[in-house]
Amino acid sequence: MPRFHGQNNHAPMDIVNQLQKQYVDYLTSLFHEGVLDDQFTQLQKLQDESNPDFTVEVATLFFVDSDKLIDNMAAALERSPVDFKQVDADVHQLKGSSSSIGATRVKNLCITFRGFCEAQSYEGCSICLQQVKNECALLKDKLQNLFRMEQQIVGAGGSVPLMD
Repeated sequence: MPRFHGQNNHAPMDIVNQLQKQYVDYLTSLFHEGVLDDQFTQLQKLQDESNPDFTVEVATLFFVDSDKLIDNMAAALERSPVDFKQVDADVHQLKGSSSSIGATRVKNLCITFRGFCEAQSYEGCSICLQQVKNECALLKDKLQNLFRMEQQIVGAGGSVPLMD
């Protein structure tokens, strides 16, 4: 059962309750789809009144860093000869940061990607790079939806549910 931070009564409770249920259902689906894991829940628990945008800020930093790393990987794959050590270092960094925010599918792709770096497989690395780009874009879209739902709940006078 979700817990709630302090609650205001600016809107009818049925609207707030409906928004909160939609939020919980959506977040639950992200866990079931393997998009997120419990590490994301741990991040959310670090958010409080003194730092209400903590999760959004961490996610934003992740996407800024992941975009840079993906660009670096693409550039390293375009060099001749391919700098597989640089690609692997960038993939390793992305794997760590994706793990720290609970981005399970990105993390798992990075594990596969590192195997192709170790095997020095240009084709495998190129395919994985495209998959990582796609998965990061999907994650960004899904988290933006989640954060929009949080804003709607707060705007309606409610509190964002925390998953236990």
